[in-house]
Amino acid sequence: MRKTHNYDELVERIKAKNLDPQKFVYYLQAFKAGMPPHGGTGTGLERLTARMLNLPNVKEATLFPRDINRIDTLLSTDKKE
Repeated sequence: MRKTHNYDELVERIKAKNLDPQKFVYYLQAFKAGMPPHGGTGTGLERLTARMLNLPNVKEATLFPRDINRIDTLLSTDKKE
């Protein structure tokens, strides 16, 4: 699957997986304003930043780190605690 930076396409992909786009509002905000396409660098800015700052985990240098709990619970605007 190719990567996309298009807001409408991302929303459609979320719906295609039977997920609620409202749970991804925080993540999608950056794409709504117009996210530039991926630069294609192999190393990645996050990995370079993590190395320069001597961070133990690359997720600490990532704006939107991916992990199993973050998308639904930490980025969701309807937190149920």
